[in-house]
Amino acid sequence: MGAHRKSGARAAAERPASPADPAPPPGPPARRSGGRDRYFDTLRALALVRVVAYHTFGWAWAGLVFPAMGVMFGLAGTLMAKSLERPAPKVVRSRLRRLLPPFWFWGLFVVAAMLVHGWMPGWRIVYWVVPLGDPPGDAWAEQAWEIVWYLRTYLWFVLLSPLLLRVFRLAPVPVLLLSLAPVLVLNFLWTPPDDRFGSALWDLSTYLFCWLLGFAHRDGVLERLKPAVVVALSLAALGYGGWYAFAHRAEAGTYDLDEIPLAQAFWSAGAVTLLMWAKARFRIDFAGLARFRRLDRIVTVFNARAVTVYLWHEIALILAVPLIDRLWDVPAFERYLPLDSQWFLFGVAWVLICVFVLLCGWAEDVAARRRPRLLP
Repeated sequence: MGAHRKSGARAAAERPASPADPAPPPGPPARRSGGRDRYFDTLRALALVRVVAYHTFGWAWAGLVFPAMGVMFGLAGTLMAKSLERPAPKVVRSRLRRLLPPFWFWGLFVVAAMLVHGWMPGWRIVYWVVPLGDPPGDAWAEQAWEIVWYLRTYLWFVLLSPLLLRVFRLAPVPVLLLSLAPVLVLNFLWTPPDDRFGSALWDLSTYLFCWLLGFAHRDGVLERLKPAVVVALSLAALGYGGWYAFAHRAEAGTYDLDEIPLAQAFWSAGAVTLLMWAKARFRIDFAGLARFRRLDRIVTVFNARAVTVYLWHEIALILAVPLIDRLWDVPAFERYLPLDSQWFLFGVAWVLICVFVLLCGWAEDVAARRRPRLLP
């Protein structure tokens, strides 16, 4: 799960050219071992922390430092390619089962709060059952429900993955390169409607490259590419994305990648390519993380409760504000605690996120058909 946008962004980057193999080569042994990949687990945990930090501080430069959503889509694409070694219908059902129950449990509270606040839903409330489009809501609770764009985009990628993987394996490198075309078309040739359909198109186009890059990593495509070409094209994608963000800063009012879809697409593609290529090239596995037991435990919890952290973090930020307001009434707290600091808000939000993980994380266990536990 990312960081960001209600409306959208785009996925892009460049992929070095190399002879395409019709049949996918076997992946490296490390990816077939069946154990947890701590490198990917750590990236996912960092992405979630970055998402919460972005929504707390609103740092425009956060996406340039670490494109969290591109990383999350890339990792999800890798896992999806691995899962599709089984029959596609079974895999899609499994993914839906793992995603929807935690979403329903969270949505029950959000929808109930909006109804109590006077919200009158229409027929589009069905998107709160299956988020194939952005679910409706009122402006009062927008901070809580705007993050559903990520689940909607992920859901569409899951549904499309059996077809995408088949097309990708016909010609891996050309298809990977062509996955940049949709975001370029939307940016320069055709502007989609400003509605749910247009928002979905933007998001799918933005992160399509990252999702297919996950396929490329799983199938060992990245390892067969020349390092110089990979690095050069990745840096070119980063350069173009960064240049476009700053060149269009006046139009968007910021250089925040979330507000400039084409820049988001290319920057994410270049950064995620380097992260995944380095993993394949140097066999990075972060196995040494096990020596730091507490840190390793934190990474484990983040990955087992990723959906919970993502869904509930905005509610934690919302609740942190009135909670801190109450602390101002205590003279000792007012004197000795930095109640007006955003960092204090960040800390309180994480305390509340931990509470939500304990109280609500079991929904992920139920969705995965595991015995419910307070902590994995």
